[in-house]
Amino acid sequence: MYRAPAAVRPRRAFCGRTPYAGRMIGDRDDQAVHPTRTAALFLRQFVQSPRTVGAVMPSSAALARAMLAPIDFASARTIVEFGPGTGAFTREISARLTPECRYLGIELNPEFVRKLAGGFPRLSFVHGSAADLAQMLAAQDIDSVDAIVCGLPWATLPISLQETVFAGIDRALVPGGVFVTFGYLQSLILPAAWALRRLLRRSFAEVGRSPVVWGNVPPAFAYICRKRM
Repeated sequence: MYRAPAAVRPRRAFCGRTPYAGRMIGDRDDQAVHPTRTAALFLRQFVQSPRTVGAVMPSSAALARAMLAPIDFASARTIVEFGPGTGAFTREISARLTPECRYLGIELNPEFVRKLAGGFPRLSFVHGSAADLAQMLAAQDIDSVDAIVCGLPWATLPISLQETVFAGIDRALVPGGVFVTFGYLQSLILPAAWALRRLLRRSFAEVGRSPVVWGNVPPAFAYICRKRM
C-alpha cells in the first residue's frame, strides 16, 4: 500500500545543526555522495520494493538539470519534491536554493529518508505519501507551493491514487506554479504513459516537454506543467 505515516522532521529548512534519529547531523550538505554506494542502495531498495522505487538506477545530473530549468529559483519561496530517493534531483535543488526559499521532500522509503537527512541536513524531509500533501504542508506551516519536482514512478501507481495526488497538487500550487515530472523515452507508447499525459492535460493549463536527455539511463525527458493563473 502506498500510504505511510508521516514522521515529520523539524520545521525550519535552514538550520545549523539538526537532530535526527538520535544523533546530530553536521552543517555541510553532502554534494559528493559516492555514486557506487548510492547506486547500490537504490538497487537494493528497488529489489525490496519495485513498485514504490520504480527504477533500478538513480536519475542522472543531466536529467536533474532538465527538470529544474523551468523553476525560477530567484522568486520561489517554497519548493516540494515528491520521491527524492537518493537525492539526484535534491542535490541540484540544494545548490540553487536561496536562503528565503523553503524545501520539503516527501519520500515513502524510510531508508531513503535516512540517507537524505544525513546528506542534506539543511533541508526538511518527511516519511510518507504524496497523496497526503495537504496534511504534510499543514504540519510544516506551509500555505502554498511555488514549484513541485516529482520523481514518482507513475506507471506503478493506481489511477485513483494518481488522481488524488494531482488534486492535492492543484490545491497546493500557487496560480502559475510549476510542476515537473519525467518519463522514459521507451515508455512513451505504453498505456500508462498515455494515461499520465491525459491526466496532466486535465490538471494543468500548460503541458510541455523538455528535449530528450540522452545522458540518462534509460533516456528520459521532463514534463513541464503550469497551473492556471
